[in-house]
Amino acid sequence: MSSMVLDNKFHKGNGEDGKHYWLTPPDLMSDLSSRFGFDFDACPYPKPDDFDGLTNEWGNTTYVNPPFGSIMHEGRKKGPTAWARKAITESEKGKKVVMVYPIDKWILMLIKAKAKIENLGDVKWVATEDGSEGKGTGRHIAMFVLNG
Repeated sequence: MSSMVLDNKFHKGNGEDGKHYWLTPPDLMSDLSSRFGFDFDACPYPKPDDFDGLTNEWGNTTYVNPPFGSIMHEGRKKGPTAWARKAITESEKGKKVVMVYPIDKWILMLIKAKAKIENLGDVKWVATEDGSEGKGTGRHIAMFVLNG
């Protein structure tokens, strides 16, 4: 492994405990498996040396518990967007994909309240000091609309 890969927190551990690979709790995995009948795990543990969840063909019903951050893949840093793209590509082939990933509780609250969600892109916010346009955050901004 290159030193760049070894410096990745998913290889050297995260925080004081040094743990870096977290599995879905057995009870939750059992519940999800019985609900969806998975025939493929896109991020298996232990991962076979020749396995690559971002490039391998997925099964008809795939479970995805991807790294909760960026990894090095084919010489480039890739994060949750790469996993979401792969999940969408596989679902467009008529496959079922169940991907789990942490998001803020308030987003789930708005979805439950039936908020309409739109992508505003990488908004270039305006500075209060002089009205100049910023560079953007590098992240897309979601707009949540609740129609009472």
